[in-house]
Amino acid sequence: MYVCICNAIRETELRRVARRTNGDAEAAYAALGKRPNCGSCLNEADAILFEERELGLQPAAA
Repeated sequence: MYVCICNAIRETELRRVARRTNGDAEAAYAALGKRPNCGSCLNEADAILFEERELGLQPAAA
């Protein structure tokens, strides 16, 4: 699924970059070599980054 249509950024790309960067959606976009254009995706992108980072902090199931 595309999160950012303007930059063709997919949810999977955001999840990958969340694991190796800190910061908000704009920082994640910068890590991908992009910049927000219209900005309508930033809230959803921030939520995806937060969710992925929270999942990464949980211990693995045994």
